[in-house]
Amino acid sequence: MSDTQQLESLDHIPAEHMEQIKAVAKMCHETNRSYLSVMRDTVKPWGELEQQDKDNTIEQVAFLILNPESKVSAWHDAWLAKMIVAGWKFGQKRSIKSKTHEQLKPFHHLPEKQQVKDALFHTVVQQAIHAG
Repeated sequence: MSDTQQLESLDHIPAEHMEQIKAVAKMCHETNRSYLSVMRDTVKPWGELEQQDKDNTIEQVAFLILNPESKVSAWHDAWLAKMIVAGWKFGQKRSIKSKTHEQLKPFHHLPEKQQVKDALFHTVVQQAIHAG
């Protein structure tokens, strides 16, 4: 049994903490965007993201704050379980209509680039926590 806390929704985050969490989420996104640009992937800047994508990033930050001792894979594991429960399945391409996603697999089966991206995200959140 895991000691990892789940985040039911962003509605449970106290308003006085939300601005800080959003700032960390933006920092994480932009760090990953810089990394991915070096890897020749194009990712929209924070200001151009759909709200759903921002909310997912904010949720990931909140999850990692609730679980400061978690492994790098913890968020992916929680996200994977949430997606499966919601009826999503593995597919070669992401499709909202078909509910398929190329990353619906165990963390250790993700491409190295994705694992590094998750590790960067995790590190930025950890540094933000320790910075106070």
